[in-house]
Amino acid sequence: MKNKFYTEFDLERLKLSSTDQYRTYFQVDRDRIIHSSEFRRLQGKTQVFLPGEYDYYRTRLTHSIEVSQIGRSICNYLKIKEFKIFNLEYYIDSDLVETACLAHDLGNPPFGHPCEFEINRLMAKHGYGGYEGNAQTLRLLTEIFYKTESNKRGMNPCRATIDSVLKYKATFSSFETIPKNHFIYDSQKEFIDFIFANREIPNEIDDPLSLNNFKSIECQIMDWSDDTAYSINDIVDGISGGFITTDKLERWIESNKNNLTDFEIEVVKQIITWIKEQNFKRKFSTRIGEFISACSIEHRQTFMDDLTNRYKYVLKVEEPIKVTSELYKRIALDLVFNSSQLHQIEFKGKTIIAKIYKIFRENYIEELSGEKILPEFTHNLLMNCKDKNKRARMICDYISGMTDSYALRIYKRLFDPDYSSLADLI
Repeated sequence: MKNKFYTEFDLERLKLSSTDQYRTYFQVDRDRIIHSSEFRRLQGKTQVFLPGEYDYYRTRLTHSIEVSQIGRSICNYLKIKEFKIFNLEYYIDSDLVETACLAHDLGNPPFGHPCEFEINRLMAKHGYGGYEGNAQTLRLLTEIFYKTESNKRGMNPCRATIDSVLKYKATFSSFETIPKNHFIYDSQKEFIDFIFANREIPNEIDDPLSLNNFKSIECQIMDWSDDTAYSINDIVDGISGGFITTDKLERWIESNKNNLTDFEIEVVKQIITWIKEQNFKRKFSTRIGEFISACSIEHRQTFMDDLTNRYKYVLKVEEPIKVTSELYKRIALDLVFNSSQLHQIEFKGKTIIAKIYKIFRENYIEELSGEKILPEFTHNLLMNCKDKNKRARMICDYISGMTDSYALRIYKRLFDPDYSSLADLI
């Protein structure tokens, strides 16, 4: 039975391709992501704790899988709850939402968000258009997947897939000052033109903040699924790792009591009780279901409604659940991410990335020295590229694609005089 929620406009791919006889367009895109090396590398990228630091932590890979499960569940829930809108022939496709959820962190660099900001600073400092994890995800899907020395191809996603991962649509240069994050690269404007069918963007959303907030319903679900997963699970991992304890939570309440509502204080006290009763993992698992069932749909009118249904709806979340999510993030920030242990790891990661970038910039961006310090495939791409800005973007691709352990090995090989093992060549 055909899902009439989606039109031929939604299914159009960047390039013409043959259709699949047994999979939908969205299933094809999902499967291409799952079988990619870029997706597999997420198992070696930091979520909160460095891989190898503990044996229970979440990596970018396990986080992405959890986000995809939440996204599918929201689709299934809305299909039942919003029966006046959705039915068996008109519904938000859970395969498409799963695709967006699985892809949402593909562009993240090693060592987490602090290194994302560091690479952005380095790229912007030298005039190469910055770096952003979501922009890099778009670049992977549209230009890097299946790349050869003579052709940039990408996985040829359909319009709805591209749009579902676009948390941000404002270009780097559209901001009045250099943005820290939440942008796409200037060179990616062609994909914004593609998803909007080259239509002029209305004045009411033609500024960076408003344009970034103009998301398809699938992207909205992916975004809330991501918020649900990390706001809850960062707390769970923080408790398991000893960063969050009952004593620390009680002191946190005391030091923040002037900025907490009665409701928020009760939420924190609830966590304290769960820890004391040693059932916090089970209790937080039930919260995921509450975050899902807090969702509903509202209708809106947009300039794209004659072409697609994907912008006609806004995902609404009940206010107490939104407040709870933000509170969990505040606790994780203060007690986990602002801890000296995490700051030390972040500092090390940023230092490693900055030094690696400097060597690559000197040898491949500012000039082509001929020193083969990158793998042959990447080295050849760079040596055959005459455009300095394009070479910078390739270096950015290479660094951001590293796992944490691979970045550490490259660093040791380049800078540690006592490291001479050839057992794991580049």
